[in-house]
Amino acid sequence: MKQQIAHIALVVDDYDEAIRFYTQKLNFILLEDTALSETKRWVRVAPPGSTGTGLLLAKASGEEQKSRVGNQTGGRVFLFLHTDDFWRDYNSMLAHNIRFVRGPVEEEYGTVAVFEDLYGNLWDMIEPRVR
Repeated sequence: MKQQIAHIALVVDDYDEAIRFYTQKLNFILLEDTALSETKRWVRVAPPGSTGTGLLLAKASGEEQKSRVGNQTGGRVFLFLHTDDFWRDYNSMLAHNIRFVRGPVEEEYGTVAVFEDLYGNLWDMIEPRVR
């Protein structure tokens, strides 16, 4: 048996705002943007070079979903972005005014920092240590 997680739904306030953030500030690739109805779209983004799981940007509908935008995990780090060059990406993110809530540190597993996306979701950016 072979399985994999294909997408992770990220609840967002606005499709176009989220697309701009992920493609222009984090340099993600827009993989798909398909209209499903007048109010719903199928929008997928992923980091450049990624061959695995991507994000499905899901516009919040209703008050319960809207209350989760930016806080899908109760304030814990939600997503983990691996990079092959921490300092390249860290400096690019700083240049794009990405807010880091915990600065770079060297850990046993690699170099890591925590940043916020446009809604306040927390991400770890990690350059794994080569073993």
